[in-house]
Amino acid sequence: MHMQVAPNLSRPTWRGLLAAGLAWGTFGAAMQAAAGTPSGLEEIVVTATRRPVATLETPLSLDAVGAGDLRLVGSTHHSETLNRIAGVMIQRGSGEESLTAIRSPVLTGSGSCGAFLFLEDGVPIRPVGFCNVNELMEVNTEQARAIEVLRGPGTALYGSNAVHGVVNVRQPTPAERPASALGVDMGPDSYWRLEAAGRLDGGDDRAYGGSALYTHDGGWRDHSGFDEAKLNLGAAGTWRGTPLRVDLSATVLAQDTAGYVPGKDAYRDASLREENLNPEAYRDADAVRITGLVEPAIAGLDATVQLRPYLRSSRMEFLQHFLLGQPVERNGQQSAGLLSSLTWDSDPRWTFIAGLDLEIADSFLQQYQDGPTTDGSPPANAIRPAGLHYDYEVLSNVVAAYAHGERRWAGRWRATAGLRAEYVAYDYDNRMIPGNTDENGVPCLPAGCLYSRPADRSDGFFDVAPKLSVAVDLADGLMAYASGSVGFRPPEITELYRLQRSQSVADLGSERIEALEIGVKGAWEPLDLELAAFDMRKDNVILRDSNGFNVDGGRTTHRGLEYLLRWRPVEDVAISGSGTWARHRYDFSRSIEGGEQIVDGNDVDTAPRYLYRAGVQWQPAAGLASEAEWLVVGPYWLDAVNEHRYPGHGVLNLRARWQGSSPWNFALRLNNALDRWYADRADYAFGNYRYFPARGRALFVEVGWSRR
Repeated sequence: MHMQVAPNLSRPTWRGLLAAGLAWGTFGAAMQAAAGTPSGLEEIVVTATRRPVATLETPLSLDAVGAGDLRLVGSTHHSETLNRIAGVMIQRGSGEESLTAIRSPVLTGSGSCGAFLFLEDGVPIRPVGFCNVNELMEVNTEQARAIEVLRGPGTALYGSNAVHGVVNVRQPTPAERPASALGVDMGPDSYWRLEAAGRLDGGDDRAYGGSALYTHDGGWRDHSGFDEAKLNLGAAGTWRGTPLRVDLSATVLAQDTAGYVPGKDAYRDASLREENLNPEAYRDADAVRITGLVEPAIAGLDATVQLRPYLRSSRMEFLQHFLLGQPVERNGQQSAGLLSSLTWDSDPRWTFIAGLDLEIADSFLQQYQDGPTTDGSPPANAIRPAGLHYDYEVLSNVVAAYAHGERRWAGRWRATAGLRAEYVAYDYDNRMIPGNTDENGVPCLPAGCLYSRPADRSDGFFDVAPKLSVAVDLADGLMAYASGSVGFRPPEITELYRLQRSQSVADLGSERIEALEIGVKGAWEPLDLELAAFDMRKDNVILRDSNGFNVDGGRTTHRGLEYLLRWRPVEDVAISGSGTWARHRYDFSRSIEGGEQIVDGNDVDTAPRYLYRAGVQWQPAAGLASEAEWLVVGPYWLDAVNEHRYPGHGVLNLRARWQGSSPWNFALRLNNALDRWYADRADYAFGNYRYFPARGRALFVEVGWSRR
C-alpha cells in the first residue's frame, strides 16, 4: 500500500526551530539598527558573468565562502565548506566520495552528476557527458581563494549541466599567494595533512606561485582511509602588452573504500557503525588540468576580449562493491577546449557579452569482472558473467554560442536578457561484440546477460536556453529582482551506451528545467540579507524503468524558499542564519528498477524539506577568530513510494584560529562536538535500510607558518 507524505515530515523539529529562530529572531532588531545605513558590505563574485560583480548587483541566488571562512573551516572534506550555503547539501560517502544537492534532491544514478556544473576558475573540470558524482574531489578546495555557488540554471554563459546549480572553485592568483607558507594538520585515526604554498615575483609584471597538500586519513571505519595529493601552479604576466595567466591543477587519490552499513538504524549501533563489509573496495583516481587566460587588446574594437583555452585529462578505477559480482570500472578522458567572450561596457547604461565555447573530448569506459558471480541468487548470478562487460570509446564535440545583455535605466532599474544555443555530438565506438552476451558472444541462459552493448552509433543534441531578469534598487543597499531561466543537460555517455538486458538503443533527449525566481538582497553596515523564492519544473527526466531500460519522460517539480542573514550587533561578533524550506516532488507515475513505484505527488527520495544553519563568530582578541556552527538536516524519504525515511539530525561544530603579527598560526576544530551518531547518507534499497554513518566527535589541530 502506498502512503502519502506523513504530516510530521513537514513540521520543523526543535533542531530546525533553533536555527530558524536565531536567524529570524535577530532580524527585527538588526533592521532597526540598520535602517537607512547603507554600507560597502558587497562581496565581489565572478561566476555569473566571468567578471567581478558585487553580489548585491546580481539578480541571481549566488553566494560564496570566502578566504577567511575557508581558513577557519579547514575542511577535511568539501562538504564541510559547501554545506554552509543555503540550498546546498553535500552528502559524504566513504573517504573523498560525495553526492550533491543544490536546490534539488540528492541525485543518484549514472546521469545524476549531469545536473550540476563544477568549475575551477570558471572552466568546467570535466567534459560534457563525462561527469562523475565524486568529481569535486579532483579540485583543491582546501587551499582555494573562494568557492562560489550559483543556485538554479544560471546565466547564458553556462550551458550543459547547469541545471540545478553551478559550483566555481576560485584558486588564488600568483600575486595572492604568500611568499612562503607551511602547515601541518593532525586529527584522529592517523589523520594528517601537510600544506605548502609560495610565490616568486619575477619582475616586469611577472609572478609565479603554487600551493600543494598531501593528506593521509587512516579512516575511522574498518579497512578504510585514503592518501591524496593536490597541486596548483600558476604564472601571470604580460606578453607584448597582453595580460596572460596559465594555471595547472593536479590530483592523485588512492582510497580504501568502506561500503554501506545495512540494517535499520545501524548508524546508531556501536558494534555496526565502524564495520566495513567491503574491505576489498577501493578507488584510485588522478586528474590534470591546464588552463589559460588571455586578454588581448584588439585595435579598433571597443570591447574587452577574454580567451580561456584548456587541456584536461583524468583517469579513475574502482571496485563496484555495490554490484553483484563486484566488477571493476576503469574510465578516463582527454579533452581540450576554448571559452571566449567579448564584453562591451563603455556605456554606463549598457553591458553586452557575447561568446563562443568549443570543446573536444576522447573518453573511454571499461568494466571487467574477474570471476563468476556467486553472491546472488542462481538466476541473478547466471546473467552476470565473468570477463569484459563494456569496452567503449566516445569522441565528443561541443559548439555553443551565447549572448548576455544588461540595460540600466531611471537610475535604479536593470533588465538582463540572455540566450544560449548549444550543440553536443557523440561518436560512440563499441570495442566489443554488440548485444547482451558475454565477451565471447556466448548468451546467458535463459533470458540473456544483464549487460548490453549497443552497436557503433552517433548521436547529437541541440538545445536553446533563454534567460531573463528584472531588478530594481528599492533603497540604498536594497535590491529586489525577478528572473526566469531555462537549463538543460544532454544525456550522459553512460546513459546512452551502458545499457542493460535486451535494450539495444537508448533513444533519449536532453533534460530541461524551467525556473522562476523572485528575491530581495540587502546590505547595511551591521546586516546582510538575502531572501529568494523559486519554482522550477524539470522535464524529460532520464531514469531506468522496471525493464532495466534507460528511458526519458520523467517530470519533477522543485519549489521553495531560501534565506540568508548576517548580523554584526557589535564589532567583534557576527551572527548568521541560513536555510531552505523546499518541496521536491514527482510529477508523474511509473514503475522503475528495483521494484520501486514512483507516485505522482510524492516527495522525491532523499529530499529534506528543510535545511538550516546557524553560526556565531567571535573575535575576542586581535588575530583570534572563533565560531560555533549548528547544522540541521530535516527528515527525508528513502524511497520513491515514501514508505521508509531517515529522521534527520543536528550537528554542532566548534572552531578557533589564531593568526597574530608573528608568522605562526594555530587552529583547533572540534567537529560533531556533541558526538551525535547520525548518518551522512541514508538509503533504502533491495528491501533493507543502509547508511554511511557519520564520524563521531573529532578534534583536529593545525599549526602553520607563513610569510607574506
